[in-house]
Amino acid sequence: MLEISEDDILDRMRVDNPWWSTGQVLTVSDYKKRAYYESFAEEAMQTAFRRAVVLMGPRRVGKTVMIHQLIADLIENGMPPEDILYISMDTPVYNRLSPEQAMKIYLKNLIGERKANPVIYFDEIQYVKDWEVHLKSLVDGYPSIRFVVSGSAAAALKMKSAESGAGRFTDFLLPPLTFSEYLNLKGLEDEVITVVGHDEYSNAEIYGAQDIQVLNKRFVDYINFGGYPEIALSNEGAESLAKRLGADVIEKVLLRDLPSLYGIGDVTELHALFTTLAYNTGQEVTLDELSQSANISKNTLKRYLEYLESAFLIKRVERIDQNAKRFKRAMSFKIYLTSPSMRAALFGPVDEADNAMGGLVETAIFSQWFHSSHIDQLRYARWDKSKDGEVDIVYLDRHLPKPIWCLEVKWSDRYYDAPNKLKSLAYFISKNPQLIDVAGATTKTKRGMRRVMGEVVEFTPSAEYCYTVGKNVLKHKKAVSSDENSDEQPDLFHP
Repeated sequence: MLEISEDDILDRMRVDNPWWSTGQVLTVSDYKKRAYYESFAEEAMQTAFRRAVVLMGPRRVGKTVMIHQLIADLIENGMPPEDILYISMDTPVYNRLSPEQAMKIYLKNLIGERKANPVIYFDEIQYVKDWEVHLKSLVDGYPSIRFVVSGSAAAALKMKSAESGAGRFTDFLLPPLTFSEYLNLKGLEDEVITVVGHDEYSNAEIYGAQDIQVLNKRFVDYINFGGYPEIALSNEGAESLAKRLGADVIEKVLLRDLPSLYGIGDVTELHALFTTLAYNTGQEVTLDELSQSANISKNTLKRYLEYLESAFLIKRVERIDQNAKRFKRAMSFKIYLTSPSMRAALFGPVDEADNAMGGLVETAIFSQWFHSSHIDQLRYARWDKSKDGEVDIVYLDRHLPKPIWCLEVKWSDRYYDAPNKLKSLAYFISKNPQLIDVAGATTKTKRGMRRVMGEVVEFTPSAEYCYTVGKNVLKHKKAVSSDENSDEQPDLFHP
């Protein structure tokens, strides 16, 4: 049986590392840098600590592009092109090679005896069995080399990184685009957004629309196609975009990534479950309902939910009661897609009058918090089986079991005009009179302070709110990354 030769491996490396011969990285010239780029580059290139960076996030959010942008900047700043190695571990030629074996072939043929401090990137690292053991060994054994690895199974990578990489790995999460990033990549930000205020408590800017009707149109575009850079920037038609999003982001994960990582045999069952969850994004579900609907046992269902979260396709949110107390038995929970765009990929794009917009607007707003380390402090309140006993989003203090703010999400001006219809929001505020700093509700076009059954509530258009959250979370994240003394508390803001 023929074995893959070292020459064949080197030939593939030269294909994947064209800068060795050209000195240029041409593949990234058409892409703007994401808001995360600067902090990622700082982490990847720091030399104060001997650590590898683990870049994680779902498919198609721009991880590989960001790595190549960093390679281009390193070369532009004088690093010899031959001192940079990029390997995608899902390439068949590397199937039987460990990361160290591949690296040794590179070092032997490209570095040789000369002095160098190479930078090595292993992309799609989740396909390497026990990758975290290999990476820890490399970090310890090669102190002059900087390592960056990336992968699409975010939760699985994070778990193994925490278990084996303590003190050796730095996790860096790259989620789908925020609404503000989407507008920036499209070159629309300055045309549609303006600063309308400043929150002294959180030191956050409050943004508004120059024309709310125009911003709402962009917001609907974001909901349909805005989570993923390549697709967001495409000029293809809506139907073609939806199909490509489904093929690139969903199908590859459900049919390839998850089965290979977790040994899932019945991908049809998993696909059907995800389709159900996507259709109901932003809604409360129970294990009993899902088990009966999908005809899947509860134990299998729990594993599937964990798998879908590990692939960064969904996020489960816990329920609290009217007193902001957790339930001892968490049988009910909310499911959110990590990007509302995935629903359009499965069921087609929506317009602003579509019945699905309510859940998708809530999903879009919630998804902005994927960019914050505070996302696990978000809950929803439900104390009644009817819709009259619910508040969509509640932010809990990270030190004490108490709410800081709460928000009711609406894609309508009806509740601004008749605020007393928000009975559940007013009731929740009344049950937590000393605990809520700010209570809010979103609308479609109207902004202002209103009294809801005697309680003061701040109303904000959903598109403005979504933009403000995403923009400030990223601004604060950048400030925290540059300030080692920050305790990360200020992103409690509630526009």
